[in-house]
Amino acid sequence: MGAKNVPSRKVDRWLWLAALVVVLDQLSKWLVLGWLRPGDSVYVAPFFNWVLVFNPGAAFSFLSDAGGWQRWFFTALAIGIAAWIVSILPRHSGEFRLSLAFTMILGGAVGNVIDRLRFGAVVDFIQWHAAGFYWPAFNLADAAICLGAALMIWDQFAGGSARRDGSGP
Repeated sequence: MGAKNVPSRKVDRWLWLAALVVVLDQLSKWLVLGWLRPGDSVYVAPFFNWVLVFNPGAAFSFLSDAGGWQRWFFTALAIGIAAWIVSILPRHSGEFRLSLAFTMILGGAVGNVIDRLRFGAVVDFIQWHAAGFYWPAFNLADAAICLGAALMIWDQFAGGSARRDGSGP
């Protein structure tokens, strides 16, 4: 009986980590929303500001001026990706790097879906800049998604899938 529960416990750990990402993301946004007004910018360092921006589009404000349909498109897309990740995570729950990648993407996607449902846009507040170049504002959910994507790429280059199916060196 105990051996049957081992895979589900591994999945549960990853799902709890995804939930933690969502909680940290939403907590950070709650703090920023209580502190800043839209358009505010607070200097922190020569390369970093706190800002408050509502992004109705996707990364780099892609489709932000599309007229409103993108809210539901990106919400549905993120929910679909989250459902897909939850469905495949049990098969990969023992693979640390890949499961961590899925978990970060899952937590980030859910965090941004909450924003889209609440505000019709994603709350962004972290702004990096250097030499007059300003990176688009982002949030912890975006950072988790990027980390997850980087881990997935690393897993592929490190031969993660080849080792798993036995076809690698």
